Amino acid sequence: MTASADPVLPIRRAFPPVLGAAPRLLILGSMPSEASLARRQYYGHARNAFWPIMLRLLGLPADLGYGARTQALREHGIALWDVIAACARPGSLDADIRPQTVQVNDFAALLAAQPSIACIAFNGATAEREFRRRVLPSLTSAQADIERLRLPSTSPAHAGMRFEAKLAAWRVLLQKMGAAASIRPLP
Repeated sequence: MTASADPVLPIRRAFPPVLGAAPRLLILGSMPSEASLARRQYYGHARNAFWPIMLRLLGLPADLGYGARTQALREHGIALWDVIAACARPGSLDADIRPQTVQVNDFAALLAAQPSIACIAFNGATAEREFRRRVLPSLTSAQADIERLRLPSTSPAHAGMRFEAKLAAWRVLLQKMGAAASIRPLP
């Protein structure tokens, strides 16, 4: 193997969606990190801000276990998934995803089965870009018209934005969930 040759990387597979009975909001990441894949948990890296943000927005205690966290999302009409179903990537950085290996999840089927989804929120730029590029052309016009918004990445790799600023940006989800009146976020 020469120094310029790209080693053969294993294909990493993402998780099935976290879905409740009638989700109103779908939060999409790009692809789970190595830490998340090892723990078999969405946003499993200890420094990822996703769970601290969501628990604060929903007014829930910070010490909830993973099962209780995902159940709380379901109860609040929030679904989780990733745009990318499988890909090759050395490490965890989105920038290192090998584009030719990307396989996306079947959003046409998900959105057909979950017509209650009224907003899709992207956890970072890569999730939004891959959705626009690889998913949007395959959707029906009604599915493509679902409101979409990009939020700052909760990844520890997005260290240029402080936690409080990320939390403030993610607060828009309270209105998108249609539950702002019933949720009392912690200060």
